[in-house]
Amino acid sequence: MEKHTVTTALIVALGIAIAGISVGMGFYKGRSADRYVNVKGLAEREVRADLAIWPITCRVTSNDLTTLHQGIDASKLAVTRFLAEAQFPEGDISFSVPRINDTQSLGANERPLYRYIADVTITVRSKDIDLVKKTMQQSGKLVGKGVVLAADNWQTPTEFLYTGLNAIKPEMIEEATKDARKAAEKFARDSGSEVGKIRTATQGYFSITDRDRNSPEIKQVRVVTTVEYFLVD
Repeated sequence: MEKHTVTTALIVALGIAIAGISVGMGFYKGRSADRYVNVKGLAEREVRADLAIWPITCRVTSNDLTTLHQGIDASKLAVTRFLAEAQFPEGDISFSVPRINDTQSLGANERPLYRYIADVTITVRSKDIDLVKKTMQQSGKLVGKGVVLAADNWQTPTEFLYTGLNAIKPEMIEEATKDARKAAEKFARDSGSEVGKIRTATQGYFSITDRDRNSPEIKQVRVVTTVEYFLVD
């Protein structure tokens, strides 16, 4: 009877020990699964703009509408000829509806010199960035042709755009991911661990900005990715 009791006690004790080991291993594995590092990877690239939008705003003044419209047509013709001489294709040039202001409707205390002021915008949309920059530098010639360029052209500035983002996206995402991996490996070495599989990954927002204010045709493309890697011993 005593022998049977001892055997039973040993079996129970062994079972408890095994169960304890199993629980401990399970706890260890669970804690290991919670070990990860969150890192960010950066990719930057300089690119040249591939589309220019150049608005040329002319101002015409007059005291009667007939003369005003004649002045508008003359300005549009002068700008069109100027752009044609610069070798811009006709399809690159478009015209906006003139904006005409009647100064008498403004209720000014003093009578202005001209009743009507019209702004007409001729827009150049071209992929030839060098031609646009060269012609912009020569736009002073329009003054000699009797064209008055609007001084307050801040509402319609010249734009240099980059439209080829989709072509470089895959490479830049790969670069950013590799950069994040390097950061994770550095962290792992410092903590005595190794980098495991990816836990989560988030592609960042692509931004396109001017490299500097003096060269808006040169763009800086930037993306930051966020990646979480498991850490293993």
